[in-house]
This record gives sequence, C-alpha cells and structure tokens, in this order.
Amino acid sequence: MNACDVGNISRFLIAAFGLFLVLQPWQLDFSSMKSAMLAILSGVSWGASAIVAKRLYARHPRVDLLSLTSWQMLYAALVMSVVALLVPQREIDWQPTVFWALAYSAILATALAWSLWLFVLKNLPASIASLSTLAVPVCGVLFSWWLLGENPGAVEGSGIVLIVLALALVSRKKKEAVSVKRI
Repeated sequence: MNACDVGNISRFLIAAFGLFLVLQPWQLDFSSMKSAMLAILSGVSWGASAIVAKRLYARHPRVDLLSLTSWQMLYAALVMSVVALLVPQREIDWQPTVFWALAYSAILATALAWSLWLFVLKNLPASIASLSTLAVPVCGVLFSWWLLGENPGAVEGSGIVLIVLALALVSRKKKEAVSVKRI
C-alpha cells in the first residue's frame, strides 16, 4: 500500500467518524426498521449512480449534462408515479401552494442540484466529489443552529470538526497535486 492510499484511507476514516458523530446512531429510534432500510438503500442508490455517471463520462466524454439529467428525471418520474399509485395516501388538496412546492422540488431542488452534482462528478475525481458531499450534514447542523436556535452538542460539534478537517485535508491534497503538475 503506497502513501497515497494510506492518505486517502485516513481522510475517509476521519470523515466517516465525523459523520458517525453527527448522526449519533445510538440515539436513533430503530423501532421501525423500514425507514432505516430505506435510508440505507437511498445511500447505496446514490453511490451506485455516482459510479455509473463516472463510467459514462469515461466512455462518452462529450455527453451533455442537461440531456443526462433530463433522462434521469424522466425515469425517476415514471418510477415515482407508479409508487404514488400503489401507496395508499389521502386525497390531494390542489391549491396553488402545491404547484409552487412541486415546481420548486422538481426544478430547483432536484434537477438543478442533480445537474450541478453531475458537473462536479465530471470534473473531479470521485473520491474528492463524494467526500465534499459531507458538507451537507455540516451545513444542516450549522443552519439549524443559526436559523432555528438548535444547539449542537459536544458530540455533534466534534463530528463537524472532524468532517471539516477531512475536507480541508482533501482540499490541501488537491492543491498539492495541482502545484506538482505545474512544476
């Protein structure tokens, strides 16, 4: 195992332990394993999609991000439509707010965010792109502290520090690689 592999593994372990501390799984209610399994499956699905996207970019470097995102949104809409028909639910009260929420969720929160994620995947190594997504729970905790007045505890704060440290180490590694290429 070379020094690069050891560095990557150590950064990953620091980030993983930080995420573990932020999530605090010992405080989760596991009475319903259904929601926990769905969360795990969504993470696995997201990871698999990142691998598929990287392989697609390797085979077809000129693929259009907008086309790729459009096709993914179409397939997801078809699957979600079937799920919506099969899962029992209350009747929808079709108010203008519903349409605004749907437009925001579909266009801004999903399609734009997914397009940006695919752009990041196309232009960065998968290890760096994936680690950078750990900023999401950090931002979630910090925004809930700022906007909602929730106080992160010492354990959660320690997790945030470890995630930020791992992200800084990844960023430093990337800068060193760029400076070595220039020489």
